[in-house]
Amino acid sequence: MAKTTKKAEAKTVTVEQVGSPIRRPDVQQRTLIGLGLNKMHRRRTLEDTPAVRGMIRAVQHLVRVVDEK
Repeated sequence: MAKTTKKAEAKTVTVEQVGSPIRRPDVQQRTLIGLGLNKMHRRRTLEDTPAVRGMIRAVQHLVRVVDEK
């Protein structure tokens, strides 16, 4: 008998960089790079995990959450 496993669709969050990392602490610049953002108005769709949420919160003044699924 074959088991049918349904993979739960992973929740995602889309973030857009709206602030410049120039003249910001190095840790904030590295957090943006860790999120995959390094230029203004770039968007990334990331897996919605506590680690990603923490990174977004650390640079919340530089990013905007566009879409939550």
